[in-house]
Amino acid sequence: MLESKAVIEESDMLQTMQLDALKYAGKALDEFEASDSTEIARFIKKEFDKVYGPGWQCVVGTSFGSFVTHHCGCFIHFGIGNLAILLFRGGATPQADTGRFVTMEAAKA
Repeated sequence: MLESKAVIEESDMLQTMQLDALKYAGKALDEFEASDSTEIARFIKKEFDKVYGPGWQCVVGTSFGSFVTHHCGCFIHFGIGNLAILLFRGGATPQADTGRFVTMEAAKA
């Protein structure tokens, strides 16, 4: 149960969504080697797409920076061990509905 060792750096998700993100990250780490960041990201993204609808993006690694536009209430950046995980539901045109998108810079992992 690696998700119990997760540290949430930043999030605007509801607590239930945060717990799902940690749960799916833990399942991904049970299934894949920690060095297989692409498969871990794919697993988490697909689970969130199934549960919360399409449009989720996931980045997993040990060193990355980011600046993303995301739906309000759909962003989490957390760490498990030496891995940083960024999960968000993005949008290509935030100007179309400024009430639903937020731009947030994640802390460097």
